Amino acid sequence: MDPKPGERILDLGCGTGRLTEKIAESGAEVLGLDASPEMIGQARQNYPNLKFVLQNAAAMSFSAEFDAVFSNAALHWMLNASEVAGAVARALRPGGRFVAELGGRGNIAHIMRAIEEVLPKYYSNRIPARRTYFPSIAEYASILEAQGLELRIAQLFDRPTPLEGEQGMENWLRQFKWFYFEGLDASQQRRALREVVEKTAPALHTEKGWFADYRRLRIMAVKTGAPES
Repeated sequence: MDPKPGERILDLGCGTGRLTEKIAESGAEVLGLDASPEMIGQARQNYPNLKFVLQNAAAMSFSAEFDAVFSNAALHWMLNASEVAGAVARALRPGGRFVAELGGRGNIAHIMRAIEEVLPKYYSNRIPARRTYFPSIAEYASILEAQGLELRIAQLFDRPTPLEGEQGMENWLRQFKWFYFEGLDASQQRRALREVVEKTAPALHTEKGWFADYRRLRIMAVKTGAPES
């Protein structure tokens, strides 16, 4: 993103504020935004000298206020991608840039395949709906351009990510995919988790331990004009 001193930057989906603080170190004026009260509370506690706001990304009311909007590992939790892109475009000044990284097409494919093979028998041949959005370059470019954001740089790449400890995959599932298991009783949750972990092992467990099969989409777009009619 290459933030400059004096620029006004929005950290979209700021979480606990770690990267918000990194942006602030450049001398830019940065505002962190997140829809989670817990995350915003933690960010305010961690970095009391920075500004954070609790707000839904798609409902942002900013108008031509920011030189850049930054987002890391947050956009794939926002299923209303077109509305979010529109809100980002409105928040940017003309010529402002949108720099982001999110899960891309094929992200955690092995993990999702295991979930979708195991859970139907626990949910009468259905499973809870997905809560994540992993677009391709072409798909996301179309969404951005429809909102007046011209895609200048896009990369879709594999990023296998180590998971800590021998319980690494189970812990990851409990942290990031808990909603697939919350409708089951405690004994069913344990069995389902164990089966999912076992199914992922051939592809995602090596002599070095567990890893998640992340694929990341990294983009830089520029606000060039009005959205398509």
